[in-house]
Amino acid sequence: MESLLTKLTASLTELREPNKVIAKAGNQPVAILNRNEAIGYFVPKSAVEDIEIIAASNDQVKAFLEKKLPQIDHVLDYLKDK
Repeated sequence: MESLLTKLTASLTELREPNKVIAKAGNQPVAILNRNEAIGYFVPKSAVEDIEIIAASNDQVKAFLEKKLPQIDHVLDYLKDK
């Protein structure tokens, strides 16, 4: 069984009336289900409008990549032949 990233769910049928889904959601994301399988997430504007986006410096990006690249080396090796 798939684990959802939110406790709230709505069906595709419910999305025909998005205002009701927004009212139900409040400030929380809603998993959109099709035949009991998550196909996406609906995130109300109110849930993200207060998020402050801070750009990473080149040094921060470089440090992140140096930390994460060894974890995906097998993927990069696989993709070299594609």
